[in-house]
Amino acid sequence: MHRFLITAVTAAAVLFGAGPASAAEETAELPDIEWTFEGPFGHFDRAQLKRGFQVYREVCSSCHGLKRVAYRNLADLGFTESEIAEIAGEYEVEDGPDDEGEMYFREALASDHFVPPFPNDQAARLANGGALPPDLSLIVKARKGGADYIHALLAGYEDEAPEGVELGDGMYYNAYFPGHQIAMPPPLFEDGIEYEDGTEASIDQMATDVSTFLAWTASPELEARKRLGLKVLIFLVVLTGMLYALKRQIWSKVH
Repeated sequence: MHRFLITAVTAAAVLFGAGPASAAEETAELPDIEWTFEGPFGHFDRAQLKRGFQVYREVCSSCHGLKRVAYRNLADLGFTESEIAEIAGEYEVEDGPDDEGEMYFREALASDHFVPPFPNDQAARLANGGALPPDLSLIVKARKGGADYIHALLAGYEDEAPEGVELGDGMYYNAYFPGHQIAMPPPLFEDGIEYEDGTEASIDQMATDVSTFLAWTASPELEARKRLGLKVLIFLVVLTGMLYALKRQIWSKVH
C-alpha cells in the first residue's frame, strides 16, 4: 500500500498527458470496453462509481484535482449526507475575510468543490519536476478515446520494453501512450487498495472503476440527458401518429 501511494505521488506530474514521445510512432489499438454508460439506455453502475471514487481518492487525489466537482455531487454516487460531510471534513478551504478582515481556513463543506492537492499551479509544478498534473474533471472528454484510453493507459504498462526498443532514463513502456515511453511509473498494482465492498482489486478492475468514475465527473448529467432524450423520442412518435391520424381524417372528407 505504501509503495502504491508513493508511486502515485511521484508519478502524477505526467498522468494522462505529458511525457517525451515520438509523434511518428503509433500507439496500440485501444481495447473496446463495454461500458454500462454507453448507448441510448446507458447508465452508471453506482457500485462501480463508488469503487472508482475510492481509487481516485487513495491514488490520484494526491496530485490531481477535480475542480469542477463539488462534494455534494457525491450524492449521485449513493453517498449519504453524513458520509459526504465526513469526506469533505477531511479537507480545509480558505475562506473569509472575517470580521477583522483576515482570511482563515475552515473545514470543507458539502457545498465546496474538491479541494485541490496544491495551493497553486507553481506549487504543483515544483512538486512534480516542473510538470503540471492535469485536473481530472474533464479528462475523459479531453483525451481521444475517452474512457477506453484512460483504462488502456492505466492497465497498459509492461515490465519490459519489446526487443529493439530503448527506453530513456526514468521512462516506462506503455503500449497505449503516444511514443510508448511515459515518465509516470505504473500507478496501479495488484491488490494495491482494499475495496470497501470486497471486490478484488486487480489492475484491470481498478482501471475500469476509476475510468468509469472519471466518465461520470466529465458527464454527470449523462443519465438525465438520456432519459430526457427517450421522453422526447416517445413524444415525437406519439405526435407523429396523431398528426398522421389527423391528416387521414381531414383528407377523408375531401375525397
